Amino acid sequence: MGDITELLVRVNAGDNQARDAVFEALYPELRRLAHSRLAKGRQTLLDTCALVHECYMRFADAGRIELREREHFLAYAAQAMRSIIVDFARARLADRRGGAAHHTELRTELDGALPQGDEQIVQVHDALLELEHRDARLARVVELRYFGGLSEIEIAQALNLTERTVRRDWEKARLLLADGLRN
Repeated sequence: MGDITELLVRVNAGDNQARDAVFEALYPELRRLAHSRLAKGRQTLLDTCALVHECYMRFADAGRIELREREHFLAYAAQAMRSIIVDFARARLADRRGGAAHHTELRTELDGALPQGDEQIVQVHDALLELEHRDARLARVVELRYFGGLSEIEIAQALNLTERTVRRDWEKARLLLADGLRN
């Protein structure tokens, strides 16, 4: 892991080759994160490679980001993946509703049978924003677990918490989110 930390120091100094090297070194792990997020049955029409590549583009365009170690980089990647998935879902919902086109309502019996994946992603995102106003740390734990697919150990390392605290935060956040999604 020392190599990743070294590369991140160079990235923080503005070295674009180091930025590419970080992504190359962590590409399998980023694919695992993206795959675990997309394999949860929430259809977004994004595939693993597209999600990782979009994450790279956001990282490349982000400018200066202070990342100290592997866990911080993965936490950043989880946040970027969340943002990409939510943006994609919102765009699809807008397109489904006609986007900028003239809206004509059609009534069919298929109305209730349309997939709800994008709507669910946006609902979870909105509930997470509400949770963030109540407790930012709980929201961060959910983001890293739900959108990033990180384990409790990885989340604890990324947030400088104990595993026990992460477990408690996860349980509390799940209850608050479930309540928020019901309303």
